[in-house]
Amino acid sequence: MTDLTYAEIGATAGPLPAGYHHVHAERVIGHGRVAFEQAADALLRGAVQRRAGARVRLSETPLRTGARFDMRLGPFGIPCLVVWAERDDDHAGFAYGSLPGHPECGEERFALTLAPSGEVTFAITAFSRPGRWFTRLAGPLNRLVQKRMTARYLRTLDSPTR
Repeated sequence: MTDLTYAEIGATAGPLPAGYHHVHAERVIGHGRVAFEQAADALLRGAVQRRAGARVRLSETPLRTGARFDMRLGPFGIPCLVVWAERDDDHAGFAYGSLPGHPECGEERFALTLAPSGEVTFAITAFSRPGRWFTRLAGPLNRLVQKRMTARYLRTLDSPTR
């Protein structure tokens, strides 16, 4: 994982590192085991990004640590590497980190939890800073785009029975 463009690998699992813009958003997307399993299947196949409008190419599915995750949003190629992936009875998710050529430097985590109450929660946690001249120049506009994409991601796994 030495090609990643940041040093704090895995930091979306705990306290987020200083010197980055931080994002944390979550929402209940459904209820029950079936809703959780369907959301986990979709999440680990890149459906969140596809449903949010990105073109996605994965080196393998379901996603696992070390998999390549390449996205395209408009004219921008967004190369990433999966730095964490997990699936068990009550949790599923993955995190990817930025590779050279990504407009940002940092990491983004997508995590599902099935609570004892049956609620299925989808959480997104990220830290990033500009990685290219045009993202530095875009400044606040870049944060607005990130906020919009986070909101789109959160809506992609809603259960029909929600």
